[in-house]
Amino acid sequence: MKKLVSVIMGSSSDLETVKETTSLLNEFKIGFEVRILSAHRTPKELIDYVESATKKGIKVFIAAAGQAAALPGVVAAHTHLPVIGIPIDTKVFKGVDSLLSIIQMPGGVSVGCMGIGKSGAKNAAILAAEILALSDKKLDKKIRNYRKAQAKSILKQKIRL
Repeated sequence: MKKLVSVIMGSSSDLETVKETTSLLNEFKIGFEVRILSAHRTPKELIDYVESATKKGIKVFIAAAGQAAALPGVVAAHTHLPVIGIPIDTKVFKGVDSLLSIIQMPGGVSVGCMGIGKSGAKNAAILAAEILALSDKKLDKKIRNYRKAQAKSILKQKIRL
């Protein structure tokens, strides 16, 4: 399966959140690769990776970061492709620090920002799939079926008082 999505996290501690992303990418049968690269501790390696990933067919980047959360912005500064940021839930500020860091991109360098934590990680995969589905009818159908299944599961729920 061709790898179309690059999932980058700043630290291995982000893996528990990122599993929500990779699980859904697997469900949609979207090829991806996962890397741990830090905007602060491995900046050169990060830039080299981003520039090489676009050359080998990556179409969307998903970057998960906590605290200062510079990772999505640095990725976006080095590619013209879509970048989706996942703010990691942090101990001190409950992920609000991560969220604010990601959403405060200067005009001209865009990063799509999801919600904090696991729900944001799941939505990052969905948004990446929706972007790719613009040119992939089979994937578009998978997304539509996913949405229908979500609706069915809600409608099946019974309220017992």
